[in-house]
Amino acid sequence: MTVHLGAKHQITLPKGIVKQARLALGDPLEVAYEEDSIILRPQIHIPRDQAYFWTRQWQVGEREAEEDIKAGRVYGPFRSAKEMKRFFNKAKR
Repeated sequence: MTVHLGAKHQITLPKGIVKQARLALGDPLEVAYEEDSIILRPQIHIPRDQAYFWTRQWQVGEREAEEDIKAGRVYGPFRSAKEMKRFFNKAKR
């Protein structure tokens, strides 16, 4: 597929590529030049106060929690925090 460089060094991405990459108007793209190729990579910007969620450690914990839920290794539901505290205090004994 060929595109042409236009005014102000702009290109228009083919509709099929945009759809495959699930891009939307205004999405940021990283541009890199590597070994005679121009690479466009979609970028996802994560708000700073949510960045912890995407750390490796947090994601490992998320996967472990999902496995526990699927395997039935869960407690509750509890009707109140008091009920939950009583349950876990009994479990410690």
